Amino acid sequence: MKWVIGILLALAALLGLAFLLLRTPDVPAEEARARYGNAASQFVELSPGFTVHLRDEGPRDAPALLLLHGSNASLHTWEPWVERLARDYRVVTLDLQGHGLTGPTPTGCYTGSCMADTVEAVRAHLGLERMAIGGNSMGGGVAIRYALAHPERVSALILVDSAGARIESGRRPPIGFRIAAMPGVRRLAEVITPRSMIERSLDASTSVKTAATPDKVDRYWELLRYPGNRRATVERFSAPREPLTEAGLKPLDSIPTLILWGREDRLFPPSAAQWFKEAIPSAELVILDGVGHIPQEEAPDASAAAVRAFLFRHQPTSARVLELQSPA
Repeated sequence: MKWVIGILLALAALLGLAFLLLRTPDVPAEEARARYGNAASQFVELSPGFTVHLRDEGPRDAPALLLLHGSNASLHTWEPWVERLARDYRVVTLDLQGHGLTGPTPTGCYTGSCMADTVEAVRAHLGLERMAIGGNSMGGGVAIRYALAHPERVSALILVDSAGARIESGRRPPIGFRIAAMPGVRRLAEVITPRSMIERSLDASTSVKTAATPDKVDRYWELLRYPGNRRATVERFSAPREPLTEAGLKPLDSIPTLILWGREDRLFPPSAAQWFKEAIPSAELVILDGVGHIPQEEAPDASAAAVRAFLFRHQPTSARVLELQSPA
């Protein structure tokens, strides 16, 4: 009996040592803000204990475009579009709850509907009467829910490799997504998050590998370790799903919609884009060859050009925009 107890104690010691060696601590909030905030960063308290990181860039009198990032990403994913569009548009980006420099919300609600409520609070704070809204992956699902709840506020909708299509991809999601969805194991993900896991997830999500540089892997990894974000991720993956249906998307047929997709998306394949096109017949569909799940980072020129052309056709334009887009 003593030898059994000895073996168990030895195993416990080994597990404890492994935990200490593998544990990846949080990145302190102030350190993360200094590294990943910039002069455009605003930290807006929307409710007691809930402060959102956002950026509001471009001319204030230009048409507004609000962009929502994907799962475990941040507003930084839109920097390539901001660089290309903010001359002519007022571009608002934000870190949704449980992401980036925003961190967790006291309510503990990380569903798409709760995130859409955050978008509405940001819109009201900025005083935007109407805006185009776009989202990548998870952010696309949030943009859809916002447009359905507040159609009077939405001048156009942009779905970039959006979540929500009722299809079977036949492909396994990236390892980070799988771990976060595993009961028991996911609790370890709150304290053990190796950089290699983020690197593999980003590699699986992209086709253009310049979008998975070491600096970008570091950004995803360190912002996931912003205080509270890992627990929020676990809670988000544990939350009940909010499925979309073709019938439920019918109201969007009256909103100008662009479906923008990477042909080599391994997470949500082009058949998902086709599902959205069938559910929203009036939508415009653009497929980008050689691009994966994150077009704004993988093909910034081509994806931003598609958005610019779409908005110029459908977004109400100001005299300033027309002047800036006219030949010199």
